[in-house]
Amino acid sequence: MIWKVLVVSIVLVGIVAFFLSFNVIFRRNGKFPNSHVGGNKELAKRGIYCASTQDRIARKKGRAVL
Repeated sequence: MIWKVLVVSIVLVGIVAFFLSFNVIFRRNGKFPNSHVGGNKELAKRGIYCASTQDRIARKKGRAVL
């Protein structure tokens, strides 16, 4: 009984992983999208950066970040 559940769960995880990576695998220049705050051009235009970049900017300006 436990083997059936284990096999079914492994198959389902494999199918889900395949569909999540479908575009990356089958496109010529496929790559994962950059979802990091630092890679978003619209946020950079508005002056919104990731925490490490904001900390670096504040340290250059001589302000303490709490």
